[in-house]
Amino acid sequence: YWQTAVTASSAAFAIPGDKVIMQGLDKVTARISTFEIGLEEEVSFGTLRIRLRSCDRTPPEEPPESAAFLEIIEIRPDERPETLFTGWMFASSPALSALEHPVYDVWVKECVVSAPTDSAPAEPAQ
Repeated sequence: YWQTAVTASSAAFAIPGDKVIMQGLDKVTARISTFEIGLEEEVSFGTLRIRLRSCDRTPPEEPPESAAFLEIIEIRPDERPETLFTGWMFASSPALSALEHPVYDVWVKECVVSAPTDSAPAEPAQ
């Protein structure tokens, strides 16, 4: 309950991001990979296909937290794709909403908020 209450109250002040930085562990080779996923983009990690639907981070004055809404599908040869995970993953609590897979672990490192692009001149023209 406590985590849900904190997440719900923080969500009202969340800053939407446009990409997420993730890491994945291949348990067979013991290799860790770092990858970025943009909104509505898909990245392959082994037999997994990971799609970012949304990501948020707390404002700078709040305790740091990043969360990403992900869809993870496994695609194996000669088998139908299987949805393994759909939901929010939190950078500060990877075990709270983890992907359970015998070969792969994936977790959110950070939701990235790009600097806003402002086409207006920085100083008024004289």
